[in-house]
Amino acid sequence: TWGFATSCPRNREDSWFKSLFVRKVDPRKDAHSNLLTKNEESNLYKVQFHNVKPECLDAYNKLCEDVLPSIHADKYYPCELVGTWNTWYGEQDQAVHLWRYRGGYPALTEVMNKLRQNKEFTAYRKERGKMLLSRRNQLLLEFSFWNEPVPRKGPNVYELRSYQLRPGTMIEWGNYWARAIGYRQQNREAVGGFFSQIGSLYMVHHLWAYKDLQSREDTRNAVWQQEGWHEVVYYTVPLIQHMESRIMIPTKASPLQ
Repeated sequence: TWGFATSCPRNREDSWFKSLFVRKVDPRKDAHSNLLTKNEESNLYKVQFHNVKPECLDAYNKLCEDVLPSIHADKYYPCELVGTWNTWYGEQDQAVHLWRYRGGYPALTEVMNKLRQNKEFTAYRKERGKMLLSRRNQLLLEFSFWNEPVPRKGPNVYELRSYQLRPGTMIEWGNYWARAIGYRQQNREAVGGFFSQIGSLYMVHHLWAYKDLQSREDTRNAVWQQEGWHEVVYYTVPLIQHMESRIMIPTKASPLQ
């Protein structure tokens, strides 16, 4: 186990620890969105949180299963349905959808304009509106050091861990997790990592997959046995203002099962 002498100046401690990381970035050089993303790609993600009337959840899921996969499969729309879930533990009667737009903001705009002309989608939105209590979304970019989400077979349960960071700490978070993600690949549990661009800002979302809740517990406990993990936790916890965990079950239409 590593230890740090309390008499060492904090700046020397930080300098030594940060030198161990895979990738370092200088926050003075560029916007964090350029420093933390995969520059050779221009994927934009949208996450949607829909709070459904309890009595309408089954009908809502059926409606989504009838419409969303057709958009995903149609090459006319430059977007992909990454995953769609119902929250099991966390906010109840909630649906979560994650979309990817290959081509960034122009692709998002193109999809929006085309869907306005899609009568089936317009009818879907009208019917969906009758079933919802509230909805919100965020536009996200993916961290360069995380996996790109790809379809996977189930059955799995998914955990979406959401972190509200202190403003100005996104670069620091990225530096720590560029190393930390290496500790979390043992059971292929890492699905995707994202940070917000529009919506609630300085938000980070980590998406994980586990066979079941016991597998989640065992996997999370095992990482504490790896040398260096506790230092990552020690340094990232102070960056967080608020955090939330959702355990989610994929719906039939989800490419992530």
